[in-house]
Amino acid sequence: MPRTAPHFPMSSIELQAREHTSSSASAPAVDDDPPPTRAYQALLLLSGFMMILHIIGINSVFGIFQGTIGSGLTWSGGIFVNPLITRFKSVKLVTFAGAAIMSLGLLLASYCNALWQLFLTQALMYGLGSSMYYFPIMSIAPTYFDRHRGFAMGIILSGAGIGGLIMAPVLQILLDRYGIRPALRILAGWNFAVSIPVSAVIRRRASATGARQSTGLNMALVKRGTFVYQAMGAFLQAAGNVIPLYYMTSYSTSVLAYPRSTASLLLSLNSAVNSIARILMGVLADTAGRQNTIVISAFLSALSVFALWYSAPRARFIAFVVMYGIYAGGYNALVPTTITEIYGVENYARVNGAVYFVRGMGSLMGAPVAGALLGSHARGGATVGMVDLRGLKARFEHVVLYDGVLLLLAGMCMAYVRWLDARDKGVWRWKA
Repeated sequence: MPRTAPHFPMSSIELQAREHTSSSASAPAVDDDPPPTRAYQALLLLSGFMMILHIIGINSVFGIFQGTIGSGLTWSGGIFVNPLITRFKSVKLVTFAGAAIMSLGLLLASYCNALWQLFLTQALMYGLGSSMYYFPIMSIAPTYFDRHRGFAMGIILSGAGIGGLIMAPVLQILLDRYGIRPALRILAGWNFAVSIPVSAVIRRRASATGARQSTGLNMALVKRGTFVYQAMGAFLQAAGNVIPLYYMTSYSTSVLAYPRSTASLLLSLNSAVNSIARILMGVLADTAGRQNTIVISAFLSALSVFALWYSAPRARFIAFVVMYGIYAGGYNALVPTTITEIYGVENYARVNGAVYFVRGMGSLMGAPVAGALLGSHARGGATVGMVDLRGLKARFEHVVLYDGVLLLLAGMCMAYVRWLDARDKGVWRWKA
């Protein structure tokens, strides 16, 4: 007999939602939005890639910017930006306004003389502006792709690793040659110049907009419990994800006694691997299932932390730098595609904004708690005594365990979301 997938009994809530969806579907659909051309899809991918490249590239330069606050606002601001996207007819306007505010924050920061002024410009203005610049593209791009959605979002989000590779050396050259104030002004001008063509490309699909009204109740009724665990997983993963990025260089110099140039090279290696992984994991997700791939990525991220970073000597630490870049890159690239898979394209913008708000809160929590566990320490192997080094290794082991537990719990949440989604849909599919 042929093997059949298990079916789940439908709850009364799901029956109501499906009846609502069926009655809505009986009405004739009006779709005046033609299928996107390959040329526009390619242009959208390039625009999204460039937007990610310089937002994440700037966020990754923590030495100058109020990094934790500014980058946290980039993600958490989505809960305010997404209502703007639905309220304004032109998403180009929201995107361009965000880029202008972001650039203005960098420009005004170059004239600051007090910490509170930097807080208002580099942190608040930059963070809110980058959120308005980020979310319109990330909310709209998945609606233009179907079969190859994972691959498309992998290409867009691969700009994160490339941005980290480019921005750090470029900014260092600007600082060495011109100083911090001219460097900020150059960065503001470049950011604004890039944003003009990027903003011009963005347009909302009429079909996705119209579908939102007819099926929104389905998500509200059926997916409420699923979203709770999705948000929990997003919070935990974001908190765990930032810890290696913050402390990879510190571990390299303080525990492994690498010179700073080698530590920077390892961080660049992680960024390069991360970018490639986002594309390849997107391709794998389109074949093996997007939810399957993100669950596996979450668990393998945790495994790489426990197995490769804990009390790691040099060779094993380099393996960790590479493997964590692969698995963490896969998870980060697949968040938008799994949201679309679970909640539908018509609900993507709202759910994506809420999930990234939670991720922003998680990113604000992860590194400070890890810093409290680690405490203050001298950097560089030559300045750390044997007794101090043992204590530092022990404190880093606590940080690694904390990070691994966060990522493991995130994987468990995503696995449960996978099961809940199958239950809500009434059938288990191995490819999902």
